[in-house]
Amino acid sequence: MPVLVRYALLQLPGWALASGLLYAAWSGWGLSGPLALGGLAVWIAKDFVLYPFVRSAYELAPSKLIGPEQLIGRAGVAEDALSPSGHVRVGGERWRAESSDPVPPGGRVRVRSLRGLTLHVEP
Repeated sequence: MPVLVRYALLQLPGWALASGLLYAAWSGWGLSGPLALGGLAVWIAKDFVLYPFVRSAYELAPSKLIGPEQLIGRAGVAEDALSPSGHVRVGGERWRAESSDPVPPGGRVRVRSLRGLTLHVEP
C-alpha cells in the first residue's frame, strides 16, 4: 500500500472527530455552515501539509528494516581496524564488530553471526 494512502487512512479517525465536533458546533451552537466546512478543510489540509515531514515514519517496508536475522550474510565495511574488535557499517548502520582475522579500515567484511549487539564478521 502506498505511503500516502496509509497516512491518509491513519488520519481518518481525526477527520471524523473534527467533523463530529464541527457538526455539533454548527447544529447546537449556531456556527455558520461555511465556517464549519472551512474548519474541516483547514484540519484536513493541515495533515497534508505535515505529510512531507512525517513521511519517513510511515515507510514500514520490511526490506528497509534491519533486524538480527537480516544481518547474517550481509556485506559491510570496516570503519576502523578490527583487531579483533572495532566498528563496521552494514546497511547504513554502524555496529560493533569482532573478527578473528585482522581487517584494515575500509576493508570489506561479511557478517557470520551476532551475539547481543556485536557482529562477528570475517574478511
